[in-house]
Amino acid sequence: MRHVMQAALLSDRGIVKVSGADACRFLHGLLTADIETMTAATPCYAALLTPQGKIVADFIVVQPADANDAGFLLDCEQTLVGPLVARLNFYKLRAQVAVESLADTAGAFALWDDVASSARQPGPPWFTDPRLDALGWRAIAPPGLAADMASAQGAALVDDAAYEAHRIALGIPRGGYDFTYGDAFPHEADMDQFNGVDFDKGCFVGQEVVSRMQHRGTVRNRVVPVSLDGDAPAPGTPVVAGDKIVGAMGSATDGRGLALLRLDRVADAMGAGLSLFAGTASLHPVKPVWAKFPWPDAAKAVE
Repeated sequence: MRHVMQAALLSDRGIVKVSGADACRFLHGLLTADIETMTAATPCYAALLTPQGKIVADFIVVQPADANDAGFLLDCEQTLVGPLVARLNFYKLRAQVAVESLADTAGAFALWDDVASSARQPGPPWFTDPRLDALGWRAIAPPGLAADMASAQGAALVDDAAYEAHRIALGIPRGGYDFTYGDAFPHEADMDQFNGVDFDKGCFVGQEVVSRMQHRGTVRNRVVPVSLDGDAPAPGTPVVAGDKIVGAMGSATDGRGLALLRLDRVADAMGAGLSLFAGTASLHPVKPVWAKFPWPDAAKAVE
């Protein structure tokens, strides 16, 4: 079987650059990931939280391979670029740090196959997505290079909707669709499953709350993959079991989707033989291979 490589310019992503003599120490003290040990070859997934532990923004942190391009690049949702720049500048105080948007000069790219493969490793500027190998590779480069970057990898340049389908099929949450910024904890967005929180690095904004949730095992809500029978509900559509709301629908396409569910209530509903519905569609939680948290007993693991 021949596997097709695809590449896409992710037009809904933006790039924030953080540079200066104190950039590493500054980000390390704020973000959920260990910035001090990352390198150009090992980007990381991270978030900036509120002091109460809620996600302000999540992003992929990249250190440019070019030694002449010092600093860090944050690959985030396009709608968060302005607020993220403002929030980081708020924390800057007297630190020797510059924070700027590269929205007009840099874009985020994705490259993926229809199978997970560690055998193929595209060279710079491509790097493995730090959340999950099966997502493929990412790069940050001028948007005008999209066709050249795809061609260089023997990939078909496709619309970013194709990448959305790839993401949803793997069950990877997306902020603003599958969870709400300012209202979700990292565990609820599965960041603990995708290397997005370093519980050993020490202090970061919101660390006390998030660490307490980790050690007490008090996480009740999570974004989980679901299969759909019926028309895909709009994000935010309540998920119900009988007469009880047990969650909310997130993004969906091609019969698959994600939903933010209260897992104990879902387990109770499934144990009682109740079906889950969002709008007119019935939902079936499908356990992904990456999930390491307690799962409703009736769900089947992905092969």
